[in-house]
Amino acid sequence: MYLKEFEIRWSDVDANRHMANSAYLNFMSHTRMSFLLEMGFNQKTMSQNNIGPVVFHEHVYYFKEAFLGKPVKVSLELVGLSEDGMFFEFHHNFYDGNGKNFAHCQIMGAWIDLKTRTLTGLGKEFLDAFNKVPRGEGFKVLTKADTRKFSVRPKDLV
Repeated sequence: MYLKEFEIRWSDVDANRHMANSAYLNFMSHTRMSFLLEMGFNQKTMSQNNIGPVVFHEHVYYFKEAFLGKPVKVSLELVGLSEDGMFFEFHHNFYDGNGKNFAHCQIMGAWIDLKTRTLTGLGKEFLDAFNKVPRGEGFKVLTKADTRKFSVRPKDLV
């Protein structure tokens, strides 16, 4: 399990004086990017490969409040990956200073080609790196159907 440590800052709290929803998303995003950086997915290598990560959905479950100035640890576990690396699923857990879990998130995303703006699989170097990552509990090989499991589609006004 990958862990990233934070402290809840003034800008992370909302009008209810607890950690804001946007702070959860920001901490998770930072954790994922730190994880990717340590794997060699940095601005230079992603640019050379014309790829970037995109999020399809994030489902956050809040169990307990978290407050200003308190330490936070955010975990990351790889629980799904397609055979070509195009699709990925991570789970995040939020822990307080005593190791108590106060939130959980399931995120699914994919990689896009930054020139064509279409989904793309990972090149060999990046796919090999992902295939070395320890699998989280219940790991699954993802397919396109997994990305559509909620059947939510755009609804235009016209």
